[in-house]
Amino acid sequence: MTAFVPLLAPPPLRSVQRAGHISLRPMAHTTRRQQAPRMVAKPENEPDVAVSSTVERLYDTYPFPPETLLDEAPIGYNWRWHHPSAYSFCTGRIPPPQTKPLRILDAGCGTGESTSYLVHLNPGAQVTGIDLSAGALKIAEERLRRSVPEQMERVELLHKSIFDAAELEGQFDHINCVGVVHHTPDPLRAVRALAEKLAPGGILHIFVYAAHGRWEISLMQRALKLLQNGKHEFEDGVKLGRKVFAALPDGNRLKKRENDRWAQENTKDATFADMYLHPQEVDYDIPSLFELIDQSGLEFVGFSNPRTWDIKRVLGNDEEICKRAEGLSERDLYGLIECLDPEAVTHFEFFLTKPPLQKYDWKDDATLERARATMSECITGWPSNVVMDRDYVPIMLSDGEREFLEAITKEGGGQIAKAVAETTLNLDGVRLLVQKGVMLLAPEE
Repeated sequence: MTAFVPLLAPPPLRSVQRAGHISLRPMAHTTRRQQAPRMVAKPENEPDVAVSSTVERLYDTYPFPPETLLDEAPIGYNWRWHHPSAYSFCTGRIPPPQTKPLRILDAGCGTGESTSYLVHLNPGAQVTGIDLSAGALKIAEERLRRSVPEQMERVELLHKSIFDAAELEGQFDHINCVGVVHHTPDPLRAVRALAEKLAPGGILHIFVYAAHGRWEISLMQRALKLLQNGKHEFEDGVKLGRKVFAALPDGNRLKKRENDRWAQENTKDATFADMYLHPQEVDYDIPSLFELIDQSGLEFVGFSNPRTWDIKRVLGNDEEICKRAEGLSERDLYGLIECLDPEAVTHFEFFLTKPPLQKYDWKDDATLERARATMSECITGWPSNVVMDRDYVPIMLSDGEREFLEAITKEGGGQIAKAVAETTLNLDGVRLLVQKGVMLLAPEE
């Protein structure tokens, strides 16, 4: 889509929340020549108003993410935005029955791409989206009205930053915060602000940048800042950045990384600006990431891209080295993978929780036999012996696995013991289906 770019500085917008939507009304007029700082929603809550205002100006200039607006429900799925799948990943079971509607917070919702999925994939949930940028929120409202028009009574969009989270009513069962914390002036304070709004037993999904996998990006960020004399002129910066990449020789490491990894998504100016011209960014490695987590007051559940953190992906089938690696602590093992394959670790995505969060490993046969199973909603291609898993990776199902899945999905099916008795799949095979994310379990209540 075409990015929203204020040309001769029309009146900036302040959002005013009303039930189920935001309305936008003009603030005092400011010309571009004056270069007055934007005013964040609640300046008194910001650790650094100047930084947050500049970040807001970036996203008012280039609303993000710049995904196309659709006149239909969001296409496909992201299992991290589907609460039953995310909760099952964190605990081993589907969420227990609730007496009140599920409450979801999309912290830093931007133009509403994630918000639309959170609404669509979680029927009945109350979804609140907050963002620093009024320009992005205006697009988010349009996106939701076009994509999920019948669900707008369940949505609330507010012009607030993470540091305003204390003003939100109540606590949330599921908080989504993707690509936001690392752009704040105080990431730890940002995570703690979200922690305060997370209900006990709730889950928080966070995505932050990784330093080693973005090494070339950070160098280009510094280069463009030098060429712009430290000024944050975003439209000029996009033009300048594209000219710099074009001028670099083909063998240049920064240009090769851009062409090999990022060029396709960076055809959009908003994505290019977000990557190379951001006025505030903190990148992490494994030690600094867990320092942040340890100080947050929350508990680490796990990375939501576990394939990245499989040592065998990096070291292959060398049993001796893999055995040495598997003897490391969990965090040291993560650090080893980051060191050996930095290009694969461009970001960290992970779940945190506020205890208590009961977890099920299904090692006990009797407990597993009494459980009930359902097919994951984040699976495509069923019924077939080849399905796409929650990460859109093809999975080959054996005849026994398919037979078992047919047994649990038929009317009156679902109980593990009954399905095992009717098919050739044993309990270890059932555990493997759960591990693959094909099937979700509920314990006997």
